[in-house]
Amino acid sequence: MHVPDGFLDAPTSIATGVVAAAAVAVSLRGARRELDDRTAPMAGLVATFVFAAQMINFPVGAGTSGHLMGGALAAVLVGPWTAVLCMSVVLLVQGLLMADGGITALGTNITLMGVTTVAVGWGVFVLLRRVLPSRASMVAPAAAVGAFLSVPVAALVFTGLFAVGGQAPVDLGSVLAAMLGWHVLIGLGEAVVTGLVVGSVVASRPDLVHGARPLLAARELETRKVEVR
Repeated sequence: MHVPDGFLDAPTSIATGVVAAAAVAVSLRGARRELDDRTAPMAGLVATFVFAAQMINFPVGAGTSGHLMGGALAAVLVGPWTAVLCMSVVLLVQGLLMADGGITALGTNITLMGVTTVAVGWGVFVLLRRVLPSRASMVAPAAAVGAFLSVPVAALVFTGLFAVGGQAPVDLGSVLAAMLGWHVLIGLGEAVVTGLVVGSVVASRPDLVHGARPLLAARELETRKVEVR
């Protein structure tokens, strides 16, 4: 979903740049509560994995591309604030060194892939974590659902931005059909990858998964209550 230079008009690009800058600023403060001696190394690994996964992309139409995003995966593993920072760094490096996504469209790409996917993926994950059984085995399925939904939502947000400030000579209906159609399929792949990665980490080191920590804390509390009795 990397948006190239000139695909959106200047006002829209500036607006998304402001949104992205504000999100990064807020995330810098929020990440202080998430980062510790376990999360910091994991954040580096997550950024590296997302960078590699996003290198596998294919054209969707009108100069845009489709690929796995990784926002929900990052949010579940290292927390939503740290995930925004990881995604922003990945997109910045891709734009500067790989010419993947335009420099003037960096704010747009961060808003779509570094903010929207993280917010939707994490929000769905937290909601499912509350309604599903409080077991660590439910973390991976909840993360997978959040990942799946985050991708088409980001595609819809992009379509909305194109409706406001699109510069390419492409019909809005065609853009919507192409983006939503392709990204529903991408979302399925995103769900599989997210579920497998999160499930693997939970199975071996659940303490490294940010989204699993409340469940682990509750389990430890129950164990202590049993011991006191």
